[in-house]
Amino acid sequence: MGKNKLKKFKEMEEIDLVFQFPWAELQKDGFPLKGRWYEDFFHNDRPIVLELGCGKGEYTVGLAQAHPECNYIGIDIKGARMWTGACKARDMKMDNVAFLRTDIELLPYFFAPGEVSEIWITFPDPQMKKTRKRLTSTRFMELYRRVASDTIRINLKTDSPFLYTYTREMAALNSLQILADTADLYTTHAGDPILNIRTYYEQQWLDRGLSIKYFAFNLDRDTALQEPDIEIERDTYRSFSRGQIQCPELCGKPTDIK
Repeated sequence: MGKNKLKKFKEMEEIDLVFQFPWAELQKDGFPLKGRWYEDFFHNDRPIVLELGCGKGEYTVGLAQAHPECNYIGIDIKGARMWTGACKARDMKMDNVAFLRTDIELLPYFFAPGEVSEIWITFPDPQMKKTRKRLTSTRFMELYRRVASDTIRINLKTDSPFLYTYTREMAALNSLQILADTADLYTTHAGDPILNIRTYYEQQWLDRGLSIKYFAFNLDRDTALQEPDIEIERDTYRSFSRGQIQCPELCGKPTDIK
């Protein structure tokens, strides 16, 4: 591990709005703020909104700046990335922001039933081969229900045509209330300051000429959910971090990223 990462991890331990809880301690004693985020951390009763896979925390901080009437918690397993947003929120003395370093599947260990009002899922891995790992799959919908209020708003922002199509089909099949749906966000919502918050990775997609999709829906507590049984065309490109891009409509041929 590089010295820069070690330095960031050390600094994260000293930032009051960052929570990193060892699994062994979590199993033994539980998370002390579970069910008490309002009373013991935020000291208010404003709605709690999660950003899952928050990366560098741009959306968490941006949303918190735009909506001081809500509390925002960015969640990611990558502490070195989260450091950027955590430092910014600390330096700006923001009182409606927290960061939680953990696996998304552990949400019920950190939040009590009814404690979360809204979820943002920003540019997740589409998991084209493994349905159960998709953050908009019915498996994860059931997980969100365990921490959600009676009806929770789910927001997906993605570059992936595959994940966008899958999520639309999942919502339609289960008759979930659709709140927003666009396949080209910056054409249809060019003036929306919230949707125009751009993450580091989102800007990479935009620079490559890809359109950004946005889909939002209400997830109620009681609807019995079914997985859509359909074939969806897979994305024809890859992220920079995966080595080789294949985007013939943009590049003409596969390109190695150095």
